[in-house]
Amino acid sequence: MDEGYANLPTSHLLGSVPAVTQDDRKPSPPAAQDAAATSRLQEFPPAPGGNGGGYRPPGGPADGDVENQADWKGYFNVASYAPYFNVDTDVVVDRLISSIYPMDGFYRKIDANPDMYGPLWITTTLVFMLAAFGNYATYLMQNKKDLDIWNFDVGYFSWAASVMYGYAVIVPAVFFFLFQYFGSRQSLVRFWCMWGYSLFVFIPASVLLLIPVEFLRWVIIALAGGASSWFIALNLKECTEGADLMVLMASASVLQFALALFIKVFFFA
Repeated sequence: MDEGYANLPTSHLLGSVPAVTQDDRKPSPPAAQDAAATSRLQEFPPAPGGNGGGYRPPGGPADGDVENQADWKGYFNVASYAPYFNVDTDVVVDRLISSIYPMDGFYRKIDANPDMYGPLWITTTLVFMLAAFGNYATYLMQNKKDLDIWNFDVGYFSWAASVMYGYAVIVPAVFFFLFQYFGSRQSLVRFWCMWGYSLFVFIPASVLLLIPVEFLRWVIIALAGGASSWFIALNLKECTEGADLMVLMASASVLQFALALFIKVFFFA
């Protein structure tokens, strides 16, 4: 009776599990296990549409460009810019020094790994310094006259934030699309990085503009604006690789110097 049931075939039954053979018990080679694990890792997170193209190794953007994403919506995805804030302090300090000394090949330094941490820190610091020092400079200039008419102007903060953040974001984006239109393939993130570091020279200049001597103030802002304009011109010339875009480079330099004049006239008049 028991032997009859034991000899019945069970392969056609639902839920039946085939017996494990001796070959199946052999462990797979380590190389095969590593390859399988890597393939599983590269499928997470899945790309839109399930094509597997959304994988990006942690710690750095793909080819240093946000533009390389398969979907244009990556421009408006905050997570797309997260790798650009993962930068060491030594790298930021070296780029700050290169922004003051434009002959140091700044664009080559950011070509492989542009960052957004430095430009954001520079712009935010400049906003607070212009607002605070602008008010204090007004106080120093009126100290010899009549202090009763001096008041702390809170509107300096809104003006500084609107102008500095707007300039650091919009101007590089406009020149990026202009360079694209004239056939020069550039990176928007690198332009943001370069223009952001070009504003660093105005931070020490804003401290020196506290000197209550009008002639020295004009000399200081002229030197700062000239250095910042020269920095933009040299790096644009380097990134265009010999293309005849002198009009765009001159326009960017003039606009940079115009920003310096605006800082002097509006905040340190």
